[in-house]
Parts: sequence; C-alpha cells; structure tokens
Amino acid sequence: MTNWFQWQQDDLVLQCRLQPKASSDDIVGLQDGALKIRITAPPVDGKANNHLIKYMAREFGVNRSAVCIEKGHKGRHKQVRIQSPGKFPAKLKSDLAKS
Repeated sequence: MTNWFQWQQDDLVLQCRLQPKASSDDIVGLQDGALKIRITAPPVDGKANNHLIKYMAREFGVNRSAVCIEKGHKGRHKQVRIQSPGKFPAKLKSDLAKS
C-alpha cells in the first residue's frame, strides 16, 4: 500500500503512526506517509492499542468491534482497518471521501 489510506469494499484501511503518552487524543495529520495519531495511553501491556481502538471507533462512528489493528501491534507504525465507517473526523473528510 503506497498511500496512507485505502478503501477495500466498504472497509477503510489506514497506515498510522502512533504517539502514545500524549497530553490529549488527536488526529494530527500526515507524517512520513502515515496518519499521525496522538493518544494519552502509555505503550504498556496493550493499553495504547486498546485506547487506539476505542478512539478510532468514536472518531469514525462505529463499534469497537469494527476497528482492528492488522499490523504493528508492538510498534508505533500500525495498519488499522475500520469496517464501514459511519462518519469521518473533520480533518480527514475531504481526503477519505469515496469517489
């Protein structure tokens, strides 16, 4: 995948770069070909991954079960799949609109 996002049928697959232990949760924007996301959880015992799933579910208007980390469970670079997103964060609406 050369782009930071890809549509696969109704699923959205994102290439993300996570910054754990941030002061607030936020989708920052693009950095080094990936979507940079700040989260408040520490990278200990899967807390950052669980927090990322919960945050992405809220931002994209889906249940937590519709968000899956496909690659990068132990690193900052992750591939995240969101099944049939119901909405898009304001910062990403124009980029993610299906043509």
